[in-house]
Amino acid sequence: MTSPHRIAFIGLGAMGYPMAGHLARAGHEVTVFNRTIGRAEAWQRDYGGHVAPTPAAAAKDQDAVMLCVGNDDDVREVVIGEHGAISSMREGALLVDHTTTSEALAKSMATSANQSGVAFLDAPVSGGQIGAENGALTVMVGAQEHAFIEAVPLIECYAKSVRRMGPVGAGQLTKMVNQICIAGLLQGLSEGIHFAERAGLDVPAAIEVIAQGAAQSWQMNNRAETMIRGEFDFGFAVDWMRKDLGIAIETARSVGAEVPVTQLVDTFYADVQGLGGHRWDTSSLIQRLRASEANR
Repeated sequence: MTSPHRIAFIGLGAMGYPMAGHLARAGHEVTVFNRTIGRAEAWQRDYGGHVAPTPAAAAKDQDAVMLCVGNDDDVREVVIGEHGAISSMREGALLVDHTTTSEALAKSMATSANQSGVAFLDAPVSGGQIGAENGALTVMVGAQEHAFIEAVPLIECYAKSVRRMGPVGAGQLTKMVNQICIAGLLQGLSEGIHFAERAGLDVPAAIEVIAQGAAQSWQMNNRAETMIRGEFDFGFAVDWMRKDLGIAIETARSVGAEVPVTQLVDTFYADVQGLGGHRWDTSSLIQRLRASEANR
């Protein structure tokens, strides 16, 4: 284990709560901030540590500040807004952003951090709530190499894989690739299950057999059974997926990449939102197909 550090963790949502917990269990002195104070107090009861009233108070004199919040605006607020973390961070500290954001936001935060002598890392994660709880996330990082090397022992407290993808912004670009791939996989899995249902197959048996062949994927192994049962409370919400896909689609336009399937699946997720599925997990794409069938 790395020697104990003083760490602030900002954002205690479904991901941040267990991530901060892993840092505390590893022996680090952790101070947390969350906009809903009751959530921070619950974390303190579970893991000890300290609760701060503002991001700046949480970040003061810490070796590293980690954050996992909602979107670009949330990152700006907790980093450079009134009472933002950057205002009290010491020179030489690390600022590690696990939020999925735009590449432009990552570069902007890096500029602000560098002006204060702070090293910034964009470090979005994949693996969902289960991965966070099990300490088995995949983390893709954009950063200078020396900052990455310093941050790895801390990130490994909740990650099974940590890799530097390039300079600041490269982590977010890699996460966009991740979301593009997931969107297509989940639509394909939804269509396969729906087809099996309509064709009168034993659906669990059909999925079980094809999961032993070329159709196998993490989504199939971890989501097919719950999709068949119509259960969609197992991780990353549709609202957040649409946010991520929007970033990916906009970035694709700027770099000249063609992502027609991603654009189509994004409209399908909009249909899921129209069914009331804002907080359903991303595997709920199948409900759109079932709803279309019911309306025939």
